[in-house]
Amino acid sequence: MLKFSILGALQIRTVSGPAEISGDLQRTLVQTLLVSEGQPVSGESLVEEMWGDAVPDNQANALQAHVSRLRRKLRGLEPGRPDSRVTIHPSGYRLTVAEGELDAGEFVRTVRQAEAASPVDAARTARLLGAALAMWRGPVFGGFAAGTLCQLAGARYEEYRMRAMELRFDAELRLGRHAAVLAELAEAHTNHPLREHFCEQLMIALYCSGRQADALDVFRRMRRHLDDELGIQPSPALRQVESAILCHDPALAGDARSTLLQLA
Repeated sequence: MLKFSILGALQIRTVSGPAEISGDLQRTLVQTLLVSEGQPVSGESLVEEMWGDAVPDNQANALQAHVSRLRRKLRGLEPGRPDSRVTIHPSGYRLTVAEGELDAGEFVRTVRQAEAASPVDAARTARLLGAALAMWRGPVFGGFAAGTLCQLAGARYEEYRMRAMELRFDAELRLGRHAAVLAELAEAHTNHPLREHFCEQLMIALYCSGRQADALDVFRRMRRHLDDELGIQPSPALRQVESAILCHDPALAGDARSTLLQLA
């Protein structure tokens, strides 16, 4: 069994340790097949992803040579496997990856579980998402996303990461851990200043930590930023959090598990 990791630089781990995929073209080939999530990728798409505008004269032979090289590499990592992981289909090339063998697949499954979880499961949700977010070792592919398919996949997984962070912060706030997540929330809001939900969560965490003035200052700065960057006003949800802080809404200081459900 192999473990493929793309939430960070590409890694392949075997029972005896990590294995190296050498060469940019080989790494691009593996990454493109991995993010296709078990679906065949056409030869034309692989050629474009690997070479871009610098397509070799005999592209079919060049691609087949790299596929054969990858097959040999993976076969050497799993000598007991009866069939090749890389198979050829009428619609293209496919890399077989079982459930649990790709970190990005496991991460997405966890996020979807968290989205479907009940608010009363906040402790379990926070624990699951904390472990899932710890899987990230850096940007997807370590920032090495050569072509369009890998770039789109990287953006998709990054959006799942943002969603996981939001869901985890929601769960932590429901549990009353406002002060414990303040630093992380401030960092998330700073790094993603147009993502309003981080701003809502930071305001609530500040208010519930006894920092009302700071919470309102975060809102004012967010309002100016939205106006300067996009020419828009804060969303109704964000304005509702501000109003709740201004009038000391009991929901903010009450049952932490229901706070975000009432305000978001």
